[in-house]
Amino acid sequence: MKCARYIVVLLALAVFGPMGAAQNHVRRAMERAREKQEAMARAQVNSERGASAGAGYMRMLVHDGDTTYYDALPPIYIFGRSRHSSEKNWRDYYKLVWRFARVYPYAQASGGLKKQVDSTLNARHYKGLRKQIYMDAVQDQLFKDFEGALRNMTISQGALLLKLIARETGLSSYDIIHDYKNRVAAGFWQAIAKLFDNDLKSQYDPTGADKDIEELVQIWNAGQFPSLYWSIFWEDPPVVTVPEHYFQ
Repeated sequence: MKCARYIVVLLALAVFGPMGAAQNHVRRAMERAREKQEAMARAQVNSERGASAGAGYMRMLVHDGDTTYYDALPPIYIFGRSRHSSEKNWRDYYKLVWRFARVYPYAQASGGLKKQVDSTLNARHYKGLRKQIYMDAVQDQLFKDFEGALRNMTISQGALLLKLIARETGLSSYDIIHDYKNRVAAGFWQAIAKLFDNDLKSQYDPTGADKDIEELVQIWNAGQFPSLYWSIFWEDPPVVTVPEHYFQ
């Protein structure tokens, strides 16, 4: 290292150079160089300890005897208001973002669950009564995992969840009930949904009526949703916990 060579030169000057003021100057220079070297050594130790412990110490780069500290900062995403010109449009968009943050993880779980159920039904060739028993067990597990959360949802959150389930599974909620339970159950729940101005048969339209929802899905998948949520509400989005087995 150049710093080490500099110290060697200073030592040589101290031994063989003139005495008096020059010697004092050299001694002070030696002390400053030694202090700098010790500080660099401490910083290096701290950096290594921080890296091993995950404490997040800044990294360092030494070039020509100069030390530069650096670190990598996460990207910051800026979301403008150009697409939503009126205040009403923005209020509606804010509400959509707020609801989306609270229901999308459940919709993601529905996609994983459908794959698991389809795989089990095909592998074990469940039909008739055996299929009904299996689906009843799946339903019981769903109630156990999500009943509390779903009961606390508003009607608008529930409507958005139905839309997102249709996106994740490729089936409307009516088709899911019809295919995995029976037509009677599908008709019953469709009638209940109609009482709350919802439609279990509604399809997902990513380029039309559901364009804003699809935009949020893409922002979520790109890892930018927390920044969007923070830019609107000045707080982190809620943490929605979904059992891991729905994604296996």
